Amino acid sequence: KWACLLDEVDQFDPVFFGITPREASRMDPQQRLLLHCCWEAMEHAAIDPKRLSQSPAGVFIGVGQTDYSRVIAQYDNSLYHVDAHCGTGGALSICANRLSYIFNFTGPSVAIDTACSSGLVAVHQAVTSLRRGECDSAIAGGVNVCLTGDSFITLSKARMLSPTGACRPFDSRANGYVRGEGCGVVLLKRLSDAVRDGARVLAIVRGTAVNHRGRTSGIPAPSGLA
Repeated sequence: KWACLLDEVDQFDPVFFGITPREASRMDPQQRLLLHCCWEAMEHAAIDPKRLSQSPAGVFIGVGQTDYSRVIAQYDNSLYHVDAHCGTGGALSICANRLSYIFNFTGPSVAIDTACSSGLVAVHQAVTSLRRGECDSAIAGGVNVCLTGDSFITLSKARMLSPTGACRPFDSRANGYVRGEGCGVVLLKRLSDAVRDGARVLAIVRGTAVNHRGRTSGIPAPSGLA
């Protein structure tokens, strides 16, 4: 019975991004949220999106839910509602690729699904790409929208959802987690480049790492040792 859900997840201004209303109606709300947040991240960093156009800017997005692609199947004669925009509108890869396309970024463009760690892994890959010189700036973040009930039912039957509505990782009282919707994006640059360009710097990433916990008492259970 617990979830953290967004209000007005259906709201979107497609014309602002040069997208037709018909195509927008076929776009997963996760893609729409990412467009909003990507624009806001550049605006907040005091960087004109036009300055990044045709630049080797990378996009690394953590995303895993495919609920919207199943919504159309609920209609009568659902196959007659399928059009050319449904493929790109529901593909997780396009969550990253559409940002690169709309803003004309030419760096790596990657969608990442490692479940709950997807956003953090996206940041790690963005930092790694910047260090390798594959891109000069990078959009990194994650998005999640819960649109159908079957995922809740599956997770509930697997006893992965908290009956008390609280997340307590690494705690003896841990009894599951609470699903949530949201979108978060950061704009990353090498510090020397950010200072040179006069960007607004909020924080410095000192280091990142990725690993797996290996075998534990269950697939959602964390490992303190790992």
